Amino acid sequence: MNTCISTELKKYIEENQEALIKLTDTLCRIPAPSHHEEKRAGFVKDWLEKNGCYGVYIDEAFNVVYPFCCKEKEEVVVFAAHMDTVFPDREPFDVVYDGDLMCCPGVGDNTANLATLLLLAVWFTKSGRTPKQGILFVGDTGEEGLGNLKGVRRLMENYAGRISEFIAVDGTYSAIVSDSVGSLRYRIGIHTEGGHSYAKFGNLNAIQVLSSMIQTLYTYKTPKEGKNTYNVGTVTGGTSVNTIAQYAEMRFEYRSDSREALGAMNRFFQAVIEGYRQMDHVTVECELLGERPCSDIAGDSGQTALIERAQRIIEELTGSRVPCLARSTDSNIPLSLGVPSVCFGANLGVGAHTREEYLNIKELRLGMTILGAFMETYF
Repeated sequence: MNTCISTELKKYIEENQEALIKLTDTLCRIPAPSHHEEKRAGFVKDWLEKNGCYGVYIDEAFNVVYPFCCKEKEEVVVFAAHMDTVFPDREPFDVVYDGDLMCCPGVGDNTANLATLLLLAVWFTKSGRTPKQGILFVGDTGEEGLGNLKGVRRLMENYAGRISEFIAVDGTYSAIVSDSVGSLRYRIGIHTEGGHSYAKFGNLNAIQVLSSMIQTLYTYKTPKEGKNTYNVGTVTGGTSVNTIAQYAEMRFEYRSDSREALGAMNRFFQAVIEGYRQMDHVTVECELLGERPCSDIAGDSGQTALIERAQRIIEELTGSRVPCLARSTDSNIPLSLGVPSVCFGANLGVGAHTREEYLNIKELRLGMTILGAFMETYF
């Protein structure tokens, strides 16, 4: 018998696996692309209230926040699972079952984690236990893509100075995210005079200018410190085969687990943009679409203790010591503010960010046990 989880909670988890599968299924069918999570947020709030959780509210960023045993101005711990999916679909998804496999876009990232968090919030509410400090159970918004972590940004603002630790329930329990990968994401638009491909041959072509800019950006040698990347993700523009393009644009990003390296890459990027703005008959638009900060908590004893506690519980329950990784998650925001934070999930989903995503429902019990045992350390 595992000693890191109480008998009562273990029994609840075993008896509520069908409820977990049903709740995950229901949530999967409620569209929640980034910036359009309101339907899922409304369901989550109603579900919590119907299951005895009182004081639940939806904030300005459409986060669903359930303050549990929280006293005004005192410190709180946050358990947050993002509600949005990476897919833009505004119509319900179908959930397909193949034996023990549950298949649906977003099922593991992050719907099953959200469902697990909700069921555990209900158990702790009804258990009669009092936590060592207040807990915020949160379904947050804007974690994926260009959501720009808007939900957690708002949460950290609303509870500024009060959050002692932040646990993002996301991903799988095969690793712990303990450090941040920061990023800068831009839209670059090029305007030129364009014209008829035959009559105005020789006029500047926006596609050609943009192509030249991309080639220049790809000459950059990334800093040796940390892991640093850049990428052109999309390119669009032009009118027809016989038109000199008047407009073309791209979306470009830098990523790094080092704040200094990210700054160096951005300085090069800005210098390139400024250089092309000096060209005759060329107008360059540069719009910052998203900014995710790097960590600012290196060497913090509280962060070290939080990581070790998560590793210990996962190791005891799985028999394996899981690695610690740097990734881009909701934890970026608290870590950038010096608040201890880790991120791990309660499933072993496969194919995240693809439409073929699936998970094995038999693995949900262990994932819920890991998250529940970790939560119990706060009581």
